[in-house]
Amino acid sequence: MAVAELTLSSKNYSSWSLRGWLLCRLAGLKVEERIIAIDDPENRAELLLLSPSVLVPRLTHEGASVWDTLAIAEYLHELYPQVGMYPAERIIRAHCRSVSGEIHSGFANLRSALPMNLKVRHDRFPIFSGAKPDIERIETIWTECLDAYGGPWLFGEKPTVADAMFAPVAQRFLTYAVPLSPRSAAYCDAINGWPLMREWIDAARAEPDDIEELDIEF
Repeated sequence: MAVAELTLSSKNYSSWSLRGWLLCRLAGLKVEERIIAIDDPENRAELLLLSPSVLVPRLTHEGASVWDTLAIAEYLHELYPQVGMYPAERIIRAHCRSVSGEIHSGFANLRSALPMNLKVRHDRFPIFSGAKPDIERIETIWTECLDAYGGPWLFGEKPTVADAMFAPVAQRFLTYAVPLSPRSAAYCDAINGWPLMREWIDAARAEPDDIEELDIEF
């Protein structure tokens, strides 16, 4: 497959970069990574949830420039439908698109209360009450999918776009020791053990830079 360029931000903090990278790897698209410096003002504002600057992720491939994770997912699915990034059956595929869109566009309280930080693990962490409905909704989505399609992934035996979209959420839950049902906890463990996730985490831990504002102990 053709070589492409994927623009990314911090692997430790940027959940959107993680999603874009996982989608490219699911598609089997070989990419050259271009990392935006963590001290870039726009990048820093985006990581601190102060500005949706849309710097990352951005996929450049054969003349196309594609940003936004769902746009990247659809672009890759069009290119490589045989890979199975979405379920083959129409109704199940619609379900996958729906839950992927929901996590893409919502859950602002969760994002602000539990920012992604792959370098740390808390034994306990006070969760802002406004984030609790988001957590409950995510658990409902996961339970419905796992019950309907049998797991271990949200739509069956292999990862799909939905798992790439929810992977940062699973990592947030692990980082902040969020109390979960056994089914949800098992799904988080599956995401954490995913070889692609382990590769990303290893790279994140090797990053020398930190954003002090995202390392505050509350």
